Amino acid sequence: MLVRRLCIALATVLVAGLAPMPTAAAVGQAWNGRYHVVSYASQKNGTSVAARQPEGDLSAVYTFSTACAGSSCVATVLDGPAPSNPTIPQPQRYKWTGSKWTFAYNWQWECFRGEGVPRVFSPAESWVTYTPQPDGSLVGSWYTDILSGPCRGNVLMPAAAFPLP
Repeated sequence: MLVRRLCIALATVLVAGLAPMPTAAAVGQAWNGRYHVVSYASQKNGTSVAARQPEGDLSAVYTFSTACAGSSCVATVLDGPAPSNPTIPQPQRYKWTGSKWTFAYNWQWECFRGEGVPRVFSPAESWVTYTPQPDGSLVGSWYTDILSGPCRGNVLMPAAAFPLP
């Protein structure tokens, strides 16, 4: 009887090992290809003085590739302009949460205090999220907590990514 149970358990493990790995489509929408990504800085808000400083929208084209292992998927930025702030981790890797893509990171916020005034770098934590839409685009936000300095507070701005042919 014990041998039979061991054989059944071993067969179950072997069959489970042969099952295909989940794909991004099974876990969530894969984020592959070229996308026009927009951060709507003109619509930012928050408690930081940086949230009230006028700024134009930021946009660029990036190439993404999704890889899955087990039940987790990660979309990595393969190509596109490097961020102007070198403290933002590269490459950017977005993790699938079950409903959206999220990139969380620690970095140094560059606080603008006016023309000719030296900028102050302050520790910050950011969370960028994108939720897939039925049309293939993604909508989301970029939220940052600036932990100290003259720009201390938070900044929130809408974001979106649009697939390119």
